[in-house]
Amino acid sequence: MQGNLTEIDIRSILQLIELGQRTGQLLVEACFHNSDKLRENETARHRQTGNCQKQFWFVFFLNGQIIYCQEGDSNLSRIDDYLRHYRVEMKLGEQQLASLGSQNVPEYGYLWALLERNIINPKVAHSIVHSLVYETLFDLLSLHQGSFIFRQGANLTPQLTSWEIAPIVSKITQHIQEWKQLYPHIQSPEQLPMLADIVQLQSSLPAATVNKLQHWADGKKSLRQLARHLNRDILTVAKAIYPYIQQGWLQLVYSATSNLKLPTQYSEVDSQQKVRVVCIDDTKTIGETVESILKPQGYEAIAFTNPLEALSLIFPLQPDLILCDIAMPELDGYEICAMLRHSSAFQNTPIIMLTGKDQFIDRVRATMVGATDYLTKPFGDTELLTLVEKYINVRSCVGTQTKYKTC
Repeated sequence: MQGNLTEIDIRSILQLIELGQRTGQLLVEACFHNSDKLRENETARHRQTGNCQKQFWFVFFLNGQIIYCQEGDSNLSRIDDYLRHYRVEMKLGEQQLASLGSQNVPEYGYLWALLERNIINPKVAHSIVHSLVYETLFDLLSLHQGSFIFRQGANLTPQLTSWEIAPIVSKITQHIQEWKQLYPHIQSPEQLPMLADIVQLQSSLPAATVNKLQHWADGKKSLRQLARHLNRDILTVAKAIYPYIQQGWLQLVYSATSNLKLPTQYSEVDSQQKVRVVCIDDTKTIGETVESILKPQGYEAIAFTNPLEALSLIFPLQPDLILCDIAMPELDGYEICAMLRHSSAFQNTPIIMLTGKDQFIDRVRATMVGATDYLTKPFGDTELLTLVEKYINVRSCVGTQTKYKTC
């Protein structure tokens, strides 16, 4: 199941998953223009393309119930914000943090690591997961544009808890309607509250209240971060400060973020009709490595360092297999894979994603956009050849007059 949010809204998608009692993952992607202010510390997980900044979310399901929601890829600041409320001092070391994403969603793995080390107890973990699910769905149910893909598959393990979709969606939908009533004084969870008139505050409010406002409304923490630190939902926090904003004692601000031709050497089909492999990677040495491994084995290997150039040339080249890096400027590997899968010419072509990190969330996302397999860099001769031969019928292809693709 996939489509655009202009055709079906998130609530309806969630209802379909619940009715079908599906197990799997929902990926939602949206593009925000630079005028749509985002907080500064989100730039690590939002990739900018021209005037557009992309954001994505995952929702994980088990038998039609929600078990977790992930914003972005691997940022752990959300959980750290909640841990602050519980005054958790001891956290994981750098090596432990680096290993989180290999077998699980990083945030989810982080929580379980804290549980296993008795740094937090199950009640705290359950509360944090509920808050993360709430804030993610609050954003998703507010979306009106974007795209989505739902893929059935294995659920996250081990399972901590789950929520029925209908009650939590109904509650959040009601909160969104109340949130809209705060506009235009409050517009986004990413706005930063700060003091506007300290003199008026001190003359109008008790000293204890003023001290609290000075502590929390420092112009550095967003409304969403405040909600995490206080372990409250975003609507409760927004309503609490709304009267002060109306009076002009507080103000909300945003953080400061804010035609190729086919080369002659590729224009004609090789007379021997070799198996053709295209590698798209912005690192030149990767393309050279692929060529040096495949060419001696009888393959035709063509490397591109510019993803836009590769897209313009890949249709006339009609490769039998595509190797595509995930992290690239202008277009990333997920976008390239999704674009190619929308073309009938490449619906069955093996597409192998290349990445410098073996992360669970990357593998899930690659699968959801239609990738065939996944190869971690750096790789050796045997690893690459084994993977290529797995998806290409070598005996029917190499050195013969007839190309043959397996899929």
